[in-house]
Amino acid sequence: MPPADATTAPANIRLAVAGLGAIGLQVVEAVQSGSLPGFEIGAVSARNIEGARAKLAAIGPNIPVVAIGKLEPYADIVVECAPAALFGEIVRPFVENGKKAVVLSIGALLTNGDLIALADEKGGQIIAPSGALLALDAVTAAAEGTIHSIKMTTRKPVKGLVGAPYLVEHDIDLSTATGPVKVFSGSAREAAKGFPANLNVGAALALAGIGPDRTTIEIWADPALTRNTHSIEVDSDSASFSMAIENIPSDNPKTGRITALSVLAALRKMTAPLRVGT
Repeated sequence: MPPADATTAPANIRLAVAGLGAIGLQVVEAVQSGSLPGFEIGAVSARNIEGARAKLAAIGPNIPVVAIGKLEPYADIVVECAPAALFGEIVRPFVENGKKAVVLSIGALLTNGDLIALADEKGGQIIAPSGALLALDAVTAAAEGTIHSIKMTTRKPVKGLVGAPYLVEHDIDLSTATGPVKVFSGSAREAAKGFPANLNVGAALALAGIGPDRTTIEIWADPALTRNTHSIEVDSDSASFSMAIENIPSDNPKTGRITALSVLAALRKMTAPLRVGT
C-alpha cells in the first residue's frame, strides 16, 4: 500500500464529441496525441456513423461511435460541434445530469433558453468558447456595469454565406456579386435565426453583453475576401472600445480555423494550473 500521505494523479476527464467535422476531429486528435492532457475520449457521435469510424481508424479505432442520444453515459463533458438542429438533443442529457456542455452552435441557445434554466436547476453548465470572435472578456467585464450599445459588422466571402436561410427566404442571389453587398442588418436574435451556421459569434457577443435583442448585427458578402472578418464596437460606462479580427477559414468555409483552437483553449483551462483571462 502507498504511504498515507501519498497522492494519486486525478482521473482523466471523459469527453464526448458530438460531430466529427473539422472541429470535432481536431479535438479528438489533440486528446489522442497527448497535446491536450487530462482528458480522454469517451465516445463520439456523427450523422454518418461509418464515416466517423473511418476517420477514427488511424487515431482512435477503439473509441465508441454511438448515436447522439446515447453519448451522455460515456462522458463527463460533451463538446457540441454539430448542426444547430441537434443542439437540444446533444446538450440536454448532459446538463440534466449535472454535467458540462461545451457548445459551438451558440445561436441555438437563443431558442433553447430552457436549457440554461435546466443547467442551473441540475448543477450542469453550458460553456460557450470565444470561437471566431475576440473581446468577449472585455464585453463580459463591461456588462458588470452598464453597456449602452454593441454593434458587430461581419464581412464574409460569398461562399461562406451561400445557403443561409435568410438569403433563401429573401431570394438574395450572390452568385453575380462583383463587390461588397450588405445582406442583413438587424438584431443578433434575427441574425442567429437567419444565419444559423454563420453567426454563432453574434449570439456569443449578445449573451456576453446586452442580450440578443439589443445587440446590432450587420452582415456583408464580399467576393474579394478570403477571410471571415468581424468588427465590434462597444460603448459602456466603463470603456468604449472597438476591435476587429480576420479569421482564416477551415476546410469548412463557414468556420474559421481559430474556432477549433478556442475549444481546445477552453478545455485546457479546465485543468490548467494557471488561467489567464476572465
